[in-house]
Amino acid sequence: MSSPLSHIRVLELSRVLAGPWAGQMLADLGAEVIKVEKPLEGDDTRHWGPPFLKNQQGETTAESAYFLSANRGKRSITIDIRQPRGQEIIHQLIASCDVLIENFKVGSLEKYRLDYGSLSALNPKLIYCSITGFGQDGPYAKRAGYDFLLQGMGGLMSVTGEADHLPGGGPQKVGVALTDILTGMYATTAIQAAIIEREKSGLGQHIDLALLDVQVASLANQSMNYLVSQNTPKRMGNAHPNIVPYQTFKTLDGFIILTIGNDSQFADFCEVAKCQTLLRDTRFSSNQARVQNREIVVEQLTKILKAKTSEFWLQQLEMKGVPCGPINDIAETFDNPQIKHRNMANELKHPKNGKVPTVSNPINFSRTPIVYHQAPPCLGEHTEEVLAEVLGFDKEIITALQQTKII
Repeated sequence: MSSPLSHIRVLELSRVLAGPWAGQMLADLGAEVIKVEKPLEGDDTRHWGPPFLKNQQGETTAESAYFLSANRGKRSITIDIRQPRGQEIIHQLIASCDVLIENFKVGSLEKYRLDYGSLSALNPKLIYCSITGFGQDGPYAKRAGYDFLLQGMGGLMSVTGEADHLPGGGPQKVGVALTDILTGMYATTAIQAAIIEREKSGLGQHIDLALLDVQVASLANQSMNYLVSQNTPKRMGNAHPNIVPYQTFKTLDGFIILTIGNDSQFADFCEVAKCQTLLRDTRFSSNQARVQNREIVVEQLTKILKAKTSEFWLQQLEMKGVPCGPINDIAETFDNPQIKHRNMANELKHPKNGKVPTVSNPINFSRTPIVYHQAPPCLGEHTEEVLAEVLGFDKEIITALQQTKII
């Protein structure tokens, strides 16, 4: 079966995470993704380690785990875009490309004639996706933006972490670069929407994505809580601002997560915990009442749950259909039988390392399953192949480009 995007060619001029994440998503969906990297150095994340991949002899290689996480399915070519001949090669490639992804600082590609205006003049059907910290315009447009910075500026850190008055309270970032990943996902959606629209108009367009905008958009119910009430949300640790009980609880031998989303589930919990008296108390009989009396009900539930083991609660509550779960570390996560059943850990063939691990794409199509055809590439692994295949360059031309360090 043909993959959903097997007819699409993408030129990726991006590095680190947000742009490469979008490129990897498109590659998983079947697009041909050509990653353009700086000769000798490549994507910054190639050097972000340890850990680095080890080869079959157990020796450390130049492939960082970070780079491997976001560059599956791509072909890597090295071109020095600072040189006019390198720019010409990009111009030649763009004629046969559907999409370009870049995450350079605003305006910095103009001097290389690789900006949207220059490239859309060569290919009016080109969909050109720019990813920056703050967008193409506005008072912050020229600033550099990194995920950690945007988690802080965009409000996420203000609602992440333990409450300020408790031990360990204070600003806390999320444990992965979530703003980058969400921006990559928004970019993937926007690019596919532009591809669909192009079928009607015959024209490409410029997509302007800012990490700050994405972070604000991703605040979801927290941002609406503020806009509706004008009360600024605060850090609440593992508690939920709109639902009670919906947090971690200490048990006799550890912790569990309790995520009760409606009053029926709370009634089922009370039956298991043999605390039906809570249901007859108007302070706890509805979610709205429980939110208003959060501290009282949480205190009572804490006493109840601390009396028995995590295993007891998880078994009994799951049998009754009450949403709950353990708190797994990443090793326990990959050892989980459901994760194993869903094949979320995979392996890909690698030219230097035999095999490399990868985390599977969570999308499951009924007719056009995702096919993992390319491990994260070595730096410049496909330069000669792409230039010969796409542009028809012969060995003599390629050798000359290598000698002048353009590729």
